[in-house]
Amino acid sequence: MSQSSALSNNRRHRWKVLGVGVAANASFSAAFSGIPTTAVLIRSGYHLGNAELGLVLGLMGLGIAISELPWGLLTDRWGDRPVLLTGLAATAAALALMALFVAPVAGYVPDLPLLAAGLLVVGLLGGSVNGSSGRAVMTWFGESERGMAMSIRQTAVPLGGATGALILPSLAAHLGFAAVYGVLALFCMVTLFFTWLWLHEPSPTMLDKTPSHASKPLLPGPAPLKDRQLWSIVIAIGILCAPQFAILSFGTVFLHDFSHAGIAAITTAMATLQGGAMIMRVWSGRWTDRNRNRREFLRFCTISVAVAFAALAALVAAAGQLPAVSPLMATLLIVMLVITGVSVSAWHGVAYTELATIAGARNAGTALGMANTSVFVMCFLTPLTIPHILTLASWSGVWLLGSVLAMIALPFFPKPVQATLVCQQVA
Repeated sequence: MSQSSALSNNRRHRWKVLGVGVAANASFSAAFSGIPTTAVLIRSGYHLGNAELGLVLGLMGLGIAISELPWGLLTDRWGDRPVLLTGLAATAAALALMALFVAPVAGYVPDLPLLAAGLLVVGLLGGSVNGSSGRAVMTWFGESERGMAMSIRQTAVPLGGATGALILPSLAAHLGFAAVYGVLALFCMVTLFFTWLWLHEPSPTMLDKTPSHASKPLLPGPAPLKDRQLWSIVIAIGILCAPQFAILSFGTVFLHDFSHAGIAAITTAMATLQGGAMIMRVWSGRWTDRNRNRREFLRFCTISVAVAFAALAALVAAAGQLPAVSPLMATLLIVMLVITGVSVSAWHGVAYTELATIAGARNAGTALGMANTSVFVMCFLTPLTIPHILTLASWSGVWLLGSVLAMIALPFFPKPVQATLVCQQVA
């Protein structure tokens, strides 16, 4: 094979690597975003109250938060392939064990500690997929394509969530939670096979000669754990994820308890939300690649999130003044929840691209691990907090707090002029 043919094959192969990254994240996202869509059924099937429900939904996020940074450090040290293979295999095994021993059946309801421990372990093991797949994308794609590539990879989160929203509630309702955990384990096993088949390090010689890398080679960035600018973006990402997880973890409970929506309407709403988020992530990555305006886009999205959550809170407050929620008001609430959920999910790919670009491809695993740690700390804390806010301030208070948090996150995203200075320093 000639060098030009090898180079062409190498460049085409990066799309397979991206596909592996999407599949890995989607497989795990179907668990951590999909399981909360069965929250109403978890509450009844496991005989839980709202506070206990918030605990078990948050524990998977706690597991991810604890493990993300160690997995990211291991990825930068060992490489993408061994970490992703190990993580997917272990996550599939944990889910299979849950299907066998942690699913309610006739005459047996697992204890709360067993369910909590199972979801915590799934989070600890599944945290491996985020940093390792992100580093693979940063390694295979050049600067002019990374925003789009990382945004496509980030569509895996709403893609997995939408898949979970469409499949898991029906599985839980008709076949039980053994089927839920079993199907999630199967997703991880299928992805494991394609990861073993396709994911490997690119040839450094060929990679340096690709047009996308010729203008800007992959240079190591500053030490991520000591970089204040990285930490600022990490904090912003974490804060902005709190209102997102409020919708993902308790959106179904809100639609069921407040809007009195049925399973079909709830499933449609959550799947539409995730589908809209997926489209917006791809569009935003491509658009910011072309316009080189990631910082401006992130700040605009943050303000939009604040406005959307404030509007949702106002609509809920207005509905609360009515004697009963009418079908028209229920529809408006569903539509507003979907719009708000899409707005708070649209920015992820751009933020992660900016973060990994500053860190450099060789430190991308660590930088993404830092970000995901902050994200899943919020994934743990948010479901724990919401039941207490509901007691004090009802649903309008929950959504209004989401608006406040978005405004708190805004100053932590660096201003556009700082992006120029960073580019000059790197150059």
